Amino acid sequence: MVHVSRLTFYASKVGGAGLSDDIRSRRRCTAEPSGKLLEFKIIRAAGDFFIEILAGVCFNTTVIRMNSPTPICPPNKPTEGERAALVNLLTDEDPVVYLTVQKKILSCGPEASEWLRPHVLSANPVLRRRSREIVRHFAQADADTQFLSFCQQPGEDLDLEAGVWLLARTNYPDINVEAYRAMLDGYAAELRERLDPSADGQKTLEVINKYLFEELGFAGNEVAYYDPQNSYLNRVMDRRMGNPITLSLLYILLAQRLWLPVGGIGLPGHFVCRYKSVAEELFLDAFNRGKTMSRADCVQFLAHLTEEARAETLTPASARRILARNCNNLHQIYRQLGLKEETLRISRYAAALAR
Repeated sequence: MVHVSRLTFYASKVGGAGLSDDIRSRRRCTAEPSGKLLEFKIIRAAGDFFIEILAGVCFNTTVIRMNSPTPICPPNKPTEGERAALVNLLTDEDPVVYLTVQKKILSCGPEASEWLRPHVLSANPVLRRRSREIVRHFAQADADTQFLSFCQQPGEDLDLEAGVWLLARTNYPDINVEAYRAMLDGYAAELRERLDPSADGQKTLEVINKYLFEELGFAGNEVAYYDPQNSYLNRVMDRRMGNPITLSLLYILLAQRLWLPVGGIGLPGHFVCRYKSVAEELFLDAFNRGKTMSRADCVQFLAHLTEEARAETLTPASARRILARNCNNLHQIYRQLGLKEETLRISRYAAALAR
């Protein structure tokens, strides 16, 4: 296997500001049994920029993973000229060069997103794609930190909706959370016009079910039950399909906006909602288009449990328990799919919520 000993790239500086689009390169390769990571030295000399990739790297050396939640190395601030050089080299077709440039940009820390963001709309498809990957990496790392911090809060009464959107951003860091909140507000406003304040629980749930499952078309994803997208509320709202927990979450978040007494119930292998007023107690299965059940129906479903365990199971789950269950489901799904990085990421949230 050939190791790269030194690659020197030359970029002509034009008029003292910026770099020309025409980047010429001089390369000198020798065989060297070195496995050291590449290092950049950006040199300003005689009005030109020279980017020298020093040391050597074996082509099968471990590379930096874009979804690593931790900083690559202490951030440093490149000059304007250095940034321009890095952006130009980001499109290099040589994988060794690209990975080295990527490493250098990642080492600049989250601030690199600011000067890379204009290039996510570049006409150059390679620059556009690679810029997006790096910008997304930093956004995802920030979302990971935020949700993990949220999970480490003490107590059971966490902000359920805040947690739902923070979790969604760990996988979809670019989503517009406020837009999704506005959609939920719109659903609630429509339902508020249709609900009769004097109606009993059964009629109230029928109105909600008709709107959600018939008019809007939300449904349980029976075809791809273990699709990870079913566990992120933004994708549930985009595709109008989800799993028992996320469809129950949708129901609960709407109920909160309507001041209705609806909570989540974690049954073994299933998740449902409970409506409980002074006069009524009803259970509904959001995965099955809001099918209602009595307490007796649920008790029969839990016949294999002790009376004490049944009573505990039919007690509404706290926000912390709901989020933990969703994360545990995601952990199992990612593990079955063989996605190690995602499995590890979710396991950190689940562990924090289990405390």
